[in-house]
Amino acid sequence: MLGVKNAWLEYSKFSLSILCSMRILDRTSFYVALGISALVLDQIAKFWADSHVLGWSIPVIGDLLRFTLVYNENAAFSMRPQSILPWLSPTIFFGTLTIIACVAAIYFFRGLPKQDYFSRLGITLIISGALGNFCDRIRIGKVVDFIDADFPDFIFERWPTFNLADSWVTIGIVLLFISSFAFKKHA
Repeated sequence: MLGVKNAWLEYSKFSLSILCSMRILDRTSFYVALGISALVLDQIAKFWADSHVLGWSIPVIGDLLRFTLVYNENAAFSMRPQSILPWLSPTIFFGTLTIIACVAAIYFFRGLPKQDYFSRLGITLIISGALGNFCDRIRIGKVVDFIDADFPDFIFERWPTFNLADSWVTIGIVLLFISSFAFKKHA
């Protein structure tokens, strides 16, 4: 397992070194463009799902992956903020949480060394994902989920339906996790 981890880190460093030689990843404008692109892609996918998947479950890869439109008024895994704060509107709750998280993430991003590409990419994707779901809450009061995946013999019968914004957040967290090991090794 350690050999695989080291091989992955070396491959990742090599891949990033190509981009770094062009000095692209050193520019904040790259991360802003990436974040906006991820946000726009998420919104386009949700508009497509909202207009083409309504009332259907479209198989993409058999039963393993399909598009099924679901509107989620709650948080991840359908957790409800009303159970904690019943007097507070979900849109205000999630809006406030999103703004605080994005401001904290931007503050953290600005303090990172330019060479910490994994963390910078991770934070960019997390912000894009948070803003993507926030746009849905502002626009329609709930989040559009449409990616319906099945991981046979896993914890759930079917994984909860999700969207690209959720994927951006997950990928961002994985990149932060990888970065914590990469920088810990060199610290």
